[in-house]
Amino acid sequence: MNKQTVRGGVSTVTPWVAICVATALPLQALAWQSKDGTLEVRGFVEDATYVREDVGLTKQRLTGQVEFTKDMGARGIFSEFSVNGTFRGSYDAVYDLKEKDFGDEAGGPVSFPAPANTPFFASLPGSPGFPVTASPVYAGTFGPLGLGDGAIPLPGANPMAGGTAIAGPDNPNDGLVLAAEDVYDYSDDGVMLATPVRPCDTDDRGCEEGIGDKDLDELRFAEFNDRADFLRELYVAGTVPMEGHEELTFTFGRQQVVWGRTDLFRVLDVINPVDFSRNNIYDELEDSRIPMGILTVEHRKGATELFEDLNFQVVWKWEKFRPHSLGQGGQPYRILGIGNALRALKNCWDNGCTVGNFPAPGVTVDFPSQTIGIRDVNLPDWDAGELGLRMEGVYKGVGFSVNALRYRSQLPSLRGGIASDNPFTPPVESQVWPYSLAFDVEYPWITLLGGSLDIYSEPMKSAIRIEAAYTRGEEFPDTLSPRLFSESDVVRWVVGIDRPTFIPFLNERRAFLISAQLFGQHLLDHRTARTNNIGIPTTEEVGFVDWENNYIATLLIQGNYMNDRLTPQLLTAWDFEAKSGVVGPSLTYKPSNNWVITAGFNIKFGDGAIAADDNRSAVPYSPFPFPAPQMSSTGLSGFEPLGRFRSGPIGSAINEDEFQLTVRYQF
Repeated sequence: MNKQTVRGGVSTVTPWVAICVATALPLQALAWQSKDGTLEVRGFVEDATYVREDVGLTKQRLTGQVEFTKDMGARGIFSEFSVNGTFRGSYDAVYDLKEKDFGDEAGGPVSFPAPANTPFFASLPGSPGFPVTASPVYAGTFGPLGLGDGAIPLPGANPMAGGTAIAGPDNPNDGLVLAAEDVYDYSDDGVMLATPVRPCDTDDRGCEEGIGDKDLDELRFAEFNDRADFLRELYVAGTVPMEGHEELTFTFGRQQVVWGRTDLFRVLDVINPVDFSRNNIYDELEDSRIPMGILTVEHRKGATELFEDLNFQVVWKWEKFRPHSLGQGGQPYRILGIGNALRALKNCWDNGCTVGNFPAPGVTVDFPSQTIGIRDVNLPDWDAGELGLRMEGVYKGVGFSVNALRYRSQLPSLRGGIASDNPFTPPVESQVWPYSLAFDVEYPWITLLGGSLDIYSEPMKSAIRIEAAYTRGEEFPDTLSPRLFSESDVVRWVVGIDRPTFIPFLNERRAFLISAQLFGQHLLDHRTARTNNIGIPTTEEVGFVDWENNYIATLLIQGNYMNDRLTPQLLTAWDFEAKSGVVGPSLTYKPSNNWVITAGFNIKFGDGAIAADDNRSAVPYSPFPFPAPQMSSTGLSGFEPLGRFRSGPIGSAINEDEFQLTVRYQF
């Protein structure tokens, strides 16, 4: 079990709380309701201070939010019409206070162990002969550390001078970290990639829209960007009366449309993308969803002969596509750590890179540009084709919904099978090499069918929530495929139980809320093997990297004291296949109706980083590096870059234990 204690950085809290207080008091004047009650304005200002062990401050964010609702009354064909808006702005000072960790001075030079490389390439038939001088460290194409390097510069790599590869001016050995160094220590001899970590206006290596292209201001002021994210919501809503008691309601504008009822992980709630760079999976979805321009039309039939209530809804997303914000390389929060890996791979394609422990432990190789990595990030055009249908109602006291949605995947898919260069031959080719580590990023179409049930069990005194979804079109890493990805149909489900429960020795007067959830994910087309495509036995399983079946359990226990002014809470989750968990105890105190203070910990435990087949033992470039058929991986494994999918969002954040303090003034 990995258990850690958070320390350091607390001294920054006091001045920022003072700023929060000074900012909050004048805002009370904004809380306003018109005399006729048709206009209501409310909001909050909040300071969030997070401190991580061995890192110190990871978040020092000051947020202000204002919400309004204007009831316009009856207008034309509408019996009710309203305008609604939410505006949010924030400043995260961590990029200024910790510029050597997350700002303009983040990262530095990197080196790769290359102890006495054996004549791995020089002994191969047809090889031009490469230097194999021993050296304890090597910086490769990112810049030489000295003469007599131990890496193997391939023929297409940067020119040689004095026995050392010369870095180009666009790829200096600075502003870099090893892409997975915050997760594990590479003791499994896994692949070592270096990633740029400075904001993209300081260092644009590996930056591209869709996988991370934020400059310093966009990191500090997250809502103020070219997509106008300070407009959290701005929409109009109207109701058109129909025959009998039926109604037709419309909402149009930027908004959140919520289909699911789960916490932490989503099954049906997939219409809006999510900003995971705020706080991984742990922020409230209401705060981390990315609002989109959406039109909803709902036919409210009300009670019928068969149903106590029945509604039909059409959802059309008309705003230009946006993927999840996964956190770019260098941000404090990057779900799965994928932001580092994507930025590293993009830099490899554009500028060339050095890869450690490749193609075997103890070997370090220089790759030229346009050989491995990410060539293009193909964000969809403004096709406005995402459409959803939903029927929901109540039948004999049981709430239900039936859902269908055609939408773009909000997660990137790495598709191999693109034209790239063979680094083992001096000419620069451009052709497809099966099993090569050259990719385009795509966002494929997905079809979702699903439903939900809400049941209240009187004998159990519990509310039971059930959601299930079946999807087609999702893509997953697959090292048995020549393109290194495959489609799979997926079934996801969740069962949740909410129960108020008295725990007399903790509180004799008030019940505790106990909420438990179990999530399941099943890949119906999953495949793995212990032999590769030409029948060679593999050292580990090859094929799909994601688990065929996985389960995650969550448990929430929440109590109330002092007339609901003191709320202790315990939230925990356990990923069964990743064998990693998180526990988050917190305490919320409300000294008045305006002030809310929450302090808590977020502590991970378990196995953490898990190895997976990383494809480095594949042979894409027949007849190089030896005369054999092009073949898939023989199972050499490590955490980087694919093991993060097996480790999951909890295991891949094993070293991100934090103390978290928020102070909110609401008006």
